Amino acid sequence: MSHAVTMLLTIRATPLLAVAESIIEITPGPLAESLIQLAGEYDKPILIVGVAVVLLALSAWAGALTQRGQGLAVAVFVVMGGIGVAAVWTRPDATAYDVVPVVAGTVTWIVVLSLLVDQLTKQYREEEADHARRRFLLAAGVAAGAAVVVGLGGQLAGASRRGVDTARKLLRLPVARGVVPAGAEVEVDGVQPWRTPNGDFYRIDTALVVPTVEPTDWRLRVHGMVERELVLTYQDLLDRELTEDWVTLCCVSNEVGGDLIGNAWWSGVRVADVLAEAGVRPEANAVLQTSDDGWTCGTPIEALTDDRNALLAIAMNGEPLPVEHGFPVRMVVPGLYGYVSATKWLVDLEVSRFDDFTAYWTSRGWAAEAPVKTQSRIDVPGDGDDVSAGSLRIGGSAWAQHTGLERVEYRLDGGAWTEADLGRVPNVDTWVQWSATVEVDPGDHTLAVRATDRSGYTQTGVRTDVVPNGATGWHTVEFEAG
Repeated sequence: MSHAVTMLLTIRATPLLAVAESIIEITPGPLAESLIQLAGEYDKPILIVGVAVVLLALSAWAGALTQRGQGLAVAVFVVMGGIGVAAVWTRPDATAYDVVPVVAGTVTWIVVLSLLVDQLTKQYREEEADHARRRFLLAAGVAAGAAVVVGLGGQLAGASRRGVDTARKLLRLPVARGVVPAGAEVEVDGVQPWRTPNGDFYRIDTALVVPTVEPTDWRLRVHGMVERELVLTYQDLLDRELTEDWVTLCCVSNEVGGDLIGNAWWSGVRVADVLAEAGVRPEANAVLQTSDDGWTCGTPIEALTDDRNALLAIAMNGEPLPVEHGFPVRMVVPGLYGYVSATKWLVDLEVSRFDDFTAYWTSRGWAAEAPVKTQSRIDVPGDGDDVSAGSLRIGGSAWAQHTGLERVEYRLDGGAWTEADLGRVPNVDTWVQWSATVEVDPGDHTLAVRATDRSGYTQTGVRTDVVPNGATGWHTVEFEAG
């Protein structure tokens, strides 16, 4: 019933998902990071299933308590409903309207329990035990069937996501798909593509329910320490000059050798132009970004107003943004980790100072300013691979967004560092593929890689955790040649 009412009223999240989101909110940053690393892309499904299992277990316990009196079972359901109300009420922009599904579900719990228990009690007084049990199981089966029908009916009726998907597909944006530059790909089998397809692009966010915002309903408010407050519509962005560029995005949770990184052709409006129109006051040093689901991050204002193409992005690889990646508008800022820059489903930009706010992840122990660190990765060979002895093609990727790479070096079995060949890239804001050919004898081998950026910094071999501002260390793999 809660799910059906949520869908029918097009409320963003069901009570179950609101509870799961609240768990994410109160989980300390280091613990959250450990769980993400442990569960990987399955972290959200595991959390949702876990909440559902606890819900079912408490419901079963409430049913068992009816042997001692229905009042105890009702008390359990009321407490569970109270937790649901608290979870929903503490979400950003919550209203009394959002509590309706919780109330509907709690009332349904109590009413159905009472009807079934009263019927069972009456049947046992008037009929033989076996007959009474069969009639009760039939009634319980009907209730379960009704639950499925109501839930599915609500799901079908709640077509907000379908509506947004349809609106997205109907858009015809004046953007290009981007052409991979000649020489960007080193053509080593197993090296990840230089352009990351939309469907393969990593996704890290706190949204259990992806916000669904119609382009016609979208608004971006630009306010705070500005001379003129702006409110932009989606059409306003389309009417402006669009900028397109290759930009690599990287997550701060990307461990050494990790795959939480991707490169795409982004299209959108330069943030610097919008902020210039609003008139940023000299004392401002940050912009607080807010997502439609309430997530926030703080971004250094220099990164939004300098010569880099920080974008209010509307398209990715020539297509309207996928809903999961921020449709209709998201932020793309070259050179910064996503947790301080890459807000999806963007709806608010408040020009401010770092001293005046705390954003989502910085309140959990992460650094306030987080430029992407110079890193490199081995794609081929993979760790634990068996390869043929003799000439071996090796390769991978390296990145130093908005600084640029000077060289990439590899080392086999602890020997001398040797410079690798680099792919050609169009700017300093994308990753670079590297490759080389090495001679390997039969037996076990160790391969390491490091990168040097254009500032002269060479990656340190000291391994550090991703908290508070990104991992460091050389990526190393072990393989066997035979």
